[in-house]
Amino acid sequence: MKLLTVNAGRPKVVEYTDAAGGVTGIGKLPVDGPVRVTDPGPKGTGGSGLAGDAVCDLRHHGGSDQAVYAFAREDLDGWERVLGRPLANGAFGENLTTTGLDVNGARIGERWRIGPDLVLEVTSSRIPCRTFAGHLDEKGWVRRFTQAAAPGAYLRVIEPGEIRSGDPVEIVHRPGHDVTVQLDFQASTTRRELLPKLLAAGDALHPESLRAALKYVAKEAARE
Repeated sequence: MKLLTVNAGRPKVVEYTDAAGGVTGIGKLPVDGPVRVTDPGPKGTGGSGLAGDAVCDLRHHGGSDQAVYAFAREDLDGWERVLGRPLANGAFGENLTTTGLDVNGARIGERWRIGPDLVLEVTSSRIPCRTFAGHLDEKGWVRRFTQAAAPGAYLRVIEPGEIRSGDPVEIVHRPGHDVTVQLDFQASTTRRELLPKLLAAGDALHPESLRAALKYVAKEAARE
């Protein structure tokens, strides 16, 4: 398991985002040299966990529970075949492009050590948005990405550190429950009846997923 590239984006004005000022940092490119990764702080105030990486829409992105976004090169390769065009590392706005790692099968609360110091914890799946669709410029992209149910993972920073392209990735903790990134995604999008299953992940869940699951359980209980 390896980190192929570390990817960062700079602010860019575009027509396809609802973010204030029409600015987005979704266009990520591989960067040379070491990159410092730290906890960016609470959502709404903190952006990316990567030094030099822009998160422009702080209402919906960034913060401690979405400090880093990882996507597998294997899944990019699959989309290359479907879309019939090349997709460079960082093409989906991911900070980390990995290989040999089952990102979508990772469990919420699973911890990865990347390089000598950095430890990240899986928190949730990535939900496609209008900015993502505009960035890819593919018809019906949100629907197609949702149907594939291979969303990549958001992670929080447990132990800060520096990383660089080529660093090894090691799974240092794997929870005993079966709440995966893919399950979180399906429960949050097309299969809301799965929401109660997310509660098995406990406090490791992204707060928004936890609130959605508790709300669903309460609503179902009120019907009985």
